[in-house]
Amino acid sequence: MAFRKMEWPEVGDLVIATVERVTSYGAYVVLDEYDKRGLLHISELSTTWVRNIRDFARERQKVVLKVLRVNVEKGQVDLSLRRVTRREKKEKILFWKKERKADTLLESASEKLNMSAEEIYEKAGVLLEKEFGGIYEGLEKTAKDGADILLKIGVSKDIATTLEEIAKERIRIPMVEIKGILELECAKPNGVTVIRDALSSAQKVGGSEEAEVHIHVISPPKYRIDVLAEDYKEAEKILEKATKIALKEIAKTGGQGTFKREK
Repeated sequence: MAFRKMEWPEVGDLVIATVERVTSYGAYVVLDEYDKRGLLHISELSTTWVRNIRDFARERQKVVLKVLRVNVEKGQVDLSLRRVTRREKKEKILFWKKERKADTLLESASEKLNMSAEEIYEKAGVLLEKEFGGIYEGLEKTAKDGADILLKIGVSKDIATTLEEIAKERIRIPMVEIKGILELECAKPNGVTVIRDALSSAQKVGGSEEAEVHIHVISPPKYRIDVLAEDYKEAEKILEKATKIALKEIAKTGGQGTFKREK
């Protein structure tokens, strides 16, 4: 990894590895995060009988493994595939992808600032890890809240400004989604226009970077309303406001409406 100087993993760690060579007794792998090699013995491939090792490990395949033993003097790392749960695998892959993206973002900043990878890691990466628990997590917050959060933890202005620019350009803030069904009816001659205006007013509630409101026709008088926001609390607040506006607008013109929240 470009910005980390890790020597050896510890027993119990989950690691990302690339299968280098498959033998009759197991597979030799490269630990991507440490630039070390390890052995995945056939007995640690599966909880069931292994007929063909390549059903579990093939050359150039990426795998999530658990560290069983580390012998620094002999340069040996023993690993296990069967002791990794599905949840651990999923979480490790997500963490690894974030780390790789964080490295890429720091590398882009180092090129823009004409700094070495090591220098920008020491001047920004270390501070992000200390404050936010990870570089990517810190950059994600920077994309949301701006360079001020970097300045507060001691990152210099030129680096903070550059990281903000890169983060906002290349990190998409995760959003939560909630939805429901609006039923709007209006028997007046201009009923179609009344309903359209009510839905338009509801959709305008989400007109910001922090939240979005989307309305889709299911089949009149039913309309689906979707709300995207940064957290559930904010999403619920916006959904409630949007539906109230739509129902108020339709009632004001003599129509009627109902709303049902979808799980």
